[in-house]
Amino acid sequence: MSDDCIFCKIIRGEIPSSKIYEDKDFFAFLDIRPINKGHSLIIPKVHCKGILDFPRAEETDFLEVIKKVAGAVVKAVDADGFNLGMNTGAAAGQIVFHAHMHIIPRFEGDGLKSWPHKELSREEMDETHKRILSALK
Repeated sequence: MSDDCIFCKIIRGEIPSSKIYEDKDFFAFLDIRPINKGHSLIIPKVHCKGILDFPRAEETDFLEVIKKVAGAVVKAVDADGFNLGMNTGAAAGQIVFHAHMHIIPRFEGDGLKSWPHKELSREEMDETHKRILSALK
């Protein structure tokens, strides 16, 4: 854990939270600035900045915890669905640099929109495709 990370402090009980789940590897709590009622965060207890340095040994367990907590949140708030979100990097909106998954309950007519879409030329798509394939090698 990190001494100055707000999420590590929450895990250690130094900062209060509305804990909804905890096991040996993960901790889940209600977001203090929710998008909708039931908006929750799931964090690994080991400090890592984001998904790219997430402990490989815990990846499958993380997904299982997400499914368990998301199902409970949806049931508890009678949501019509939910979004999962993980911001990685400041440009993506990450504010706390400790990996965390948002569970955002969704309700018909809640006013939330999907991401805007961009139109790319065929050439831009082809160039992007080539660059990604090259980066995967």
